[in-house]
Amino acid sequence: MSFGNRFWFGLFALWLGIALSGCLPSDQDQSDEEKEPHFVLGKSRINTMDYQGAVEAFEESLEVNPHSAAAHFELGWLYDEKESDPAAAIYHYQQYLKFNPGAGNTEVIKQRIESCKQELAADVLPLPSTPAAQKQITQLIEQNQQLQDEVNKWRAYFASQPAAKNQPATDSNSVITQSSVNSGSPPPVPNVSLMAGGSSPNHPVSSAPTKPILGTHTVVAGETAVRIARRYGITLNALLAANPGLEPRRMRVGQVLNIPSS
Repeated sequence: MSFGNRFWFGLFALWLGIALSGCLPSDQDQSDEEKEPHFVLGKSRINTMDYQGAVEAFEESLEVNPHSAAAHFELGWLYDEKESDPAAAIYHYQQYLKFNPGAGNTEVIKQRIESCKQELAADVLPLPSTPAAQKQITQLIEQNQQLQDEVNKWRAYFASQPAAKNQPATDSNSVITQSSVNSGSPPPVPNVSLMAGGSSPNHPVSSAPTKPILGTHTVVAGETAVRIARRYGITLNALLAANPGLEPRRMRVGQVLNIPSS
């Protein structure tokens, strides 16, 4: 073999060795990621359907190796399919694609990201903006104010009546009857419509019963009102009703929420 042929053959062999050595670490790195103890623990917890425990294990795996594409994939799947947290699922899916750009399931992951984005958009419903809807909202606000004024009138009326002697009140109806006997008649009740176009009877209006509060929940980083409601098996409206003034987009870490019965 001539010197020129030997030179080009050696150069080709050197290039081939570099190319092969560049491919091997990628596969080796992926294998090492899946052998990491926290990652192995997370997989075992998935097998036992301990999904919350699996999330904790994979998060710990990321603390060891923040670039672990395998751990990001498992977390994306868990938040997407088991924990119903589309925002967290999107983040981990994107990190998976970032650290594993040549993944064979890239298109599938992109589709799951789009599905999670659609789920997030569906959770945040805009207020009605049509003139008819705005008019109805205005009417409801006015009716609510009228009801509040009526409650205040009845409170003032009962506060002005002397306590009944030797006649314990067993319920609100007996209190009203005794007060009527002592003073002659209760104050007139305005005709307040409970719903648009409806009418109310001429007796004190009682507020609608609310669901009992079963406990409280302290907000942690990354939580949304929708996720908290799903965690306790209640609707978002029920959670908002149990927490007057709560603004889902402005929840604070450490904020304590009332959790109503389902």
